[in-house]
Amino acid sequence: MKLDRRIASHLSMGRQAAHRAIAAGRVRVNGVRVTDGHCPVDRFTRVELDDAVIQAPERVLHLMMHKPVGILSATKDDEHRTVLDLIDDPDKHTLHIAGRLDRSTSGLVLLTNDGRWSKRLMTAEEKVPKVYLVETLDPISPAAVAAFAHGFYFHTEDITTLPAELVILDERQARLTLHEGRYHQVKRMFHRVGNRVVRLHRERIGTLVLPPDLPPGAWRELTHDEVDAAADAG
Repeated sequence: MKLDRRIASHLSMGRQAAHRAIAAGRVRVNGVRVTDGHCPVDRFTRVELDDAVIQAPERVLHLMMHKPVGILSATKDDEHRTVLDLIDDPDKHTLHIAGRLDRSTSGLVLLTNDGRWSKRLMTAEEKVPKVYLVETLDPISPAAVAAFAHGFYFHTEDITTLPAELVILDERQARLTLHEGRYHQVKRMFHRVGNRVVRLHRERIGTLVLPPDLPPGAWRELTHDEVDAAADAG
């Protein structure tokens, strides 16, 4: 929403009167005097007119979690524990998940109430890298490296996966970097090369790396620097 509309709708003063108040320097946004009525404001923005608070900002949250195996990447479920059940915060009900993981997959999950931030991280167009440690049932063929780099056609979605980097670490272990997040993508890609994933763990999303000292089930808030760097990772 633009600032002039926010002022006008709150005071029922009309857009012209709102423009005059803004142009006269009577409005502050996040503590800074603003004279441009087209300045964007959202629910996290503090807006004041003549020292009266027109809009108090909501609390913005950016969290990282080490999701354990067996926990659902969901905000609510009648049968199973969810990532939200692991969070002790009064505003956890405002959160959504940025980058879900299967119940059988562990690792880095991000939760936020900032939709613009999560969209930049998760849309395929941004090509933010997601890094996984993969263990397989059978030995990984060296030919899989080229196959993953070439991409796989998924007829259900009518898409071809973006080039992915597969680095073989051991006979049955590899590190995989994706730049998208399709349904069961890692398992489906390994199925295409005649193998089966038996353990999957996400280590990184963009610039955000799962800290070694963050145990399964634990979470913490991201720092301002982490939030800004992650949003620019694409």
